[in-house]
Amino acid sequence: MLQGEENLKLLTEPRKIVITTHHKPDGDALGSSLGLYHWLKTKNHEVNVVVSSDFPTFLDWLPGRELIISYPENPEKAKQLLSEADIIFCLDYSALSRTNILEKHIREASAQKWMIDHHLDPEDFAQLTYWDSNAAATAQLIYTFIADILEGKEFIDASIATCLYAGIMTDTGSFRFRSTTSAVHHIIASLIEAGARNWEIHEHIYNSSTERRLKFLGYCLLNCLEVIPEYNTALFSISKDDLAQFEISTGDTEGLVNYALSVKGVRLAALIVDRTELIKLSLRSIGDIPCNEICKKYFNGGGHLNASGGSSTAALATVVNTFKSILPEYKELLIT
Repeated sequence: MLQGEENLKLLTEPRKIVITTHHKPDGDALGSSLGLYHWLKTKNHEVNVVVSSDFPTFLDWLPGRELIISYPENPEKAKQLLSEADIIFCLDYSALSRTNILEKHIREASAQKWMIDHHLDPEDFAQLTYWDSNAAATAQLIYTFIADILEGKEFIDASIATCLYAGIMTDTGSFRFRSTTSAVHHIIASLIEAGARNWEIHEHIYNSSTERRLKFLGYCLLNCLEVIPEYNTALFSISKDDLAQFEISTGDTEGLVNYALSVKGVRLAALIVDRTELIKLSLRSIGDIPCNEICKKYFNGGGHLNASGGSSTAALATVVNTFKSILPEYKELLIT
């Protein structure tokens, strides 16, 4: 769904553009941002990508990564760019609060805000929105925004294709989630034709673990995994001491929840991590088990039907017990 299409005329001449994404950006957030960055540069716009935090080191290889401006590292530059922008792209988030420390500066900026996203319940803050909750990834929407809406497919080069491929691949679990439609595969084929080297992208993202991270994974599987067979549910509960023991950094817990979901018979999986300032939750499910409803109702979060996140200010043990206490409410779906 595209709204505010009349504003696209702004792109007919060079503009000052800032691309933003959510706090603690993942592969889809950065892939979308850098893919759009490279395409806008081909149209002679003055473009910058500004983020509110660090991000996983397994994304450091993405083309253009060295050009990203981190607000914590360079707040004055970030604020200046946002205040002077003509257009601020808001990618892979549907509520400004998800940008954390950038929220105030984006809200106060005189620039038009253009939101491209696939998450539920979008906030009404943008002058242009391109939103589809059925899209597998925001990177998928960036592709169709460029190729179909802006009719700029011929300008998609290897750098753009690589970034968008990485975004779609990570948000579809390497193309295994049910959001991976035939349309997604057609886009992926186009990206490979444009120069995305699929085998190298997989290698960069999935075969770049440190020894420390692998030992942490083994520790979690042995000591932190709990299976609740009567509800076809499994969960990891990770304390701040566990994180400290293995010197865990941003991205090191990425994908851990999927190991819980991979247990035979499990239909709902949770990763519950004590990040000191907050307890963070990641839920994954199979079928019609509504992760988004659980996160929204109980954990101040939301997301997609089968993949959502939330947080809590309660103690880790309390959050774990709360999660377990809601399972009877969903028993019919869980044991089907």
